[in-house]
Amino acid sequence: MNAMSYSKTCYCGSAAMFNECCEPFINGIRKAPTAETLMRSRYSAYATHAIDYLMETTHPLQRKYYSKSEIKQWATSNIWIQLKVISATEDTVEFQAYFTDGSGKEQMHHEKSAFAFENGSWFYVDGQFY
Repeated sequence: MNAMSYSKTCYCGSAAMFNECCEPFINGIRKAPTAETLMRSRYSAYATHAIDYLMETTHPLQRKYYSKSEIKQWATSNIWIQLKVISATEDTVEFQAYFTDGSGKEQMHHEKSAFAFENGSWFYVDGQFY
């Protein structure tokens, strides 16, 4: 945690400061209480390159399909601009993530993510891409 996090609005789009919003989840101080909170903290993890958190919050049965090096490459090669949550249920979140790719082109990732609550924690399971 650095001093800049105290003066930065959270990456997830809430009005809260990063150190009071997603950073405690990313640092393991608190567990995300809802699927939407987990999804928002995962977006912030991409923006802050918290690759371990992204792997830890992926469902254990799904982790074999992900590579830490590929996640790191994706997270660090993009500039994360904005997150828009379109809809959320208890275990799904549809969102749009806006970013600028490595070539400077603006992009939008539209996904409906599925989550599972197991052993007191929420996990990302998979997503449907639009």
